[in-house]
Amino acid sequence: MKWSYQIARVRGIEIKGHVTFALILALGAFQWGTPHGTPGALFGMALMILLFACVVLHELGHSLVAQHFGLTVREIVLLPIGGVARMEKNPEKPIHELLIAAAGPLVNVALAVVFFFVGGVAVNLGVLDGQGLVNGKLSTPSWGTLLVWLFAANVTLALFNLIPAFPMDGGRVLRAALAMKLGFSRATQVAAAVGQFIAMALGLFGVLSGNFLLALVALFVFMAAGQERAEEVARTVLTTLRVGDAYNKYALSLAPGDHVSKVIDFILTSYQPDFAVVQGTKLLGVVTRDDVLKTLATNLDDLYVAGVMKREVLAVDANQGLDDVRRQLGEKGERVAAVYEGERYLGLVSQEDIAEALLVSSFVQLRDKRRLAAEQAG
Repeated sequence: MKWSYQIARVRGIEIKGHVTFALILALGAFQWGTPHGTPGALFGMALMILLFACVVLHELGHSLVAQHFGLTVREIVLLPIGGVARMEKNPEKPIHELLIAAAGPLVNVALAVVFFFVGGVAVNLGVLDGQGLVNGKLSTPSWGTLLVWLFAANVTLALFNLIPAFPMDGGRVLRAALAMKLGFSRATQVAAAVGQFIAMALGLFGVLSGNFLLALVALFVFMAAGQERAEEVARTVLTTLRVGDAYNKYALSLAPGDHVSKVIDFILTSYQPDFAVVQGTKLLGVVTRDDVLKTLATNLDDLYVAGVMKREVLAVDANQGLDDVRRQLGEKGERVAAVYEGERYLGLVSQEDIAEALLVSSFVQLRDKRRLAAEQAG
């Protein structure tokens, strides 16, 4: 993720903090520093760091279980709204998804138990003021305040994440449990519908009670559930199509001795945004519309395309599923890949080509279903 910087590495998993994470530290310093000065500001920052350390452990719970099942976890990114573990692909077996999803909240439950007993032991040893904790004196920076906040935060994280709605872990647990009986696609539709119903209920409660933050969270959950359903529909359709069915077989191409002016002519007279630079049957690189525009912004000379093209291009096999290629493009942050049949270069496939194939295939499937339903009704 852009604007993220590595702060640690665990079992090959990069743990990164997004630059916006600094806002949380500033908020903690402001909230505790306003009434308690510099010691309060330092306490607030330390509290935020420890709270997000619990978030990291939550995400590591997911990640380590995923690694156990052979899945690759690229990174964990800390954002102001929490943490995100980025896996290369979703688990294929429902039981694996269930265990991976449940691992995060279970880590928070374990941490809550630890902080609860550490606080109890500290009171018994006289390190903490037990009477102060009972009376709720938690507005002053102290070890007791720290332990209570960490205990409450982990309980909240566990309970919130177990809500059976995407993108929370509870939504994935629900889908995994349903998938054991209904299959992954149907389970996603049911789990997404349940999540959207819960989101509407929370949103209505938030509006009626004047809790607009809750209403905003409900809106986010509703949209995330819809996105999960759409993603599963796309995955189901695209897994039935090969890259060889979607790449542009009649694309215009360039030679290394061509000039940028030729690319401009192609851009103005065609809808094609990406151009392969080939020598014979060998792909040398790719020139995109963005490459040309960036070049023109800094250099008005009519350069050779060999000096503008991108030489490192993601290579995919013509027999690969489109969903697999879409995932690879997303992971690499690319929008175009080179299609090969063995060692023979065939052409380019872009994210736009995949989206177009999805749209057409979805329309054809819907038309066939309606036609079949009409025939059965007749």
